[in-house]
Amino acid sequence: MPRADILSLFEQHGILPTPQRVEVAEILLERPQHLSAEQILEQLRSAHSSVSKATVYNTLKLFDERGLVKEVMVDPVRKFYDSTTHPHHHFYNVDTGELRDIPDDQVRFCELPEPPGGTESERVEVLIRVRARRDQGKADPFP
Repeated sequence: MPRADILSLFEQHGILPTPQRVEVAEILLERPQHLSAEQILEQLRSAHSSVSKATVYNTLKLFDERGLVKEVMVDPVRKFYDSTTHPHHHFYNVDTGELRDIPDDQVRFCELPEPPGGTESERVEVLIRVRARRDQGKADPFP
């Protein structure tokens, strides 16, 4: 994504454009993708960036709070940051650590439960955890 587009997105989301935030955004917003903070740090290091680990985590938290990306928690200790922010569903491969979108037309609900009193549904997002079939070894469940 061109830097001018990133700066425009920052303005739309009320984010002050620091050089470090722009570096993180250039990686995460390059295309629709799911990246962990560790994966972003790895790419920054490969590019010889001096952005600190704390800055990456703080930047991702800010991006999520402002709606620039969406945090997807796949388990209690693992988060991904999704550059696609509209509500959608995911497969999470517990063997490989890969998070993948599920096309909207492949998930259907015939009925949802009534939310508890005094509340309303905000959105529905499904996370389906998958792993290689035990009888087939470690075959890629995402061909």
